[in-house]
Amino acid sequence: MPIRPEAARVAVVIVNYQSYDELHACLRSLEQACGALSVVVIDHDSDRRAADALSRTFPHVRVERKDGNHGFAAGINNGARESTSPFLLLLNPDCVLEKNACCELADWMEAHPEVGAAGPRIRNADGTVQPSARRFPDLTTAIAGRSSWLTRVLPGNPMSRRNLPARDPSIASAVEVDWVSGACMLVRREAFNAIGGMDEGFFLYWEDADFCRRLKQAGWRTIYLPSAGATHIGGRSSRHAADASLEAFHRSAYRLYRKHAGPAAQLLSPLVFVGLRARLALMKRIVRRQRSTHD
Repeated sequence: MPIRPEAARVAVVIVNYQSYDELHACLRSLEQACGALSVVVIDHDSDRRAADALSRTFPHVRVERKDGNHGFAAGINNGARESTSPFLLLLNPDCVLEKNACCELADWMEAHPEVGAAGPRIRNADGTVQPSARRFPDLTTAIAGRSSWLTRVLPGNPMSRRNLPARDPSIASAVEVDWVSGACMLVRREAFNAIGGMDEGFFLYWEDADFCRRLKQAGWRTIYLPSAGATHIGGRSSRHAADASLEAFHRSAYRLYRKHAGPAAQLLSPLVFVGLRARLALMKRIVRRQRSTHD
């Protein structure tokens, strides 16, 4: 059961954007967590009535109401400042933890002090495994990434397996990966502080990949721990602003490329920019077509 922030081993930080129904289920799952937790919700574009109902239902949860939407990374940094717990659990409001997941992650990281971040096996609502542990993006990601045509049609191809190790159901024990999804990520506070937290230049998307890359550059390891589990519905916040979310995804992808690409790869920046804008235009057309079909 969540308790005082100063006494908690794990501080849960949830950045919410108008996903109150899912957030209730998320918080109920935390009540079944083992160990001492404190919980803070950074509630962007807060709905007063919904936020008040949340506080009445979960009086042990600290709800920080925000008038605007300052982005996921900024919300995480804000929430991290609300406690001094040695571990931070970054959790999406549409993510539900399995009973012992938080304790298992924290216990494993306590036994491995060189690990800066760890993520569980995350499943979709239908039970299929999400590619929540990945390799850092490179040129193969465009054709063998999570949502690429090649991955959808031939999910077992070598490039997709390399980019998306979490899709392999045979992985049963802890394995080092490049990055894990910020939908559910346990972070060592010492590591979080050492690299300055999340880069708030990422409004939404790809901040978790950037965060884990900076952890690696600072000497910390990132681990995928499939024995711990969570369910993530996905896309619940972005559905309220689909076009803005698509823009943010592609803008953040370009920021990630420019921030971490080597000198030779930087020469390709104009081509990457044009490619991402073309992809954005295509995705917007697909979304508009889907809307017209449902209307």
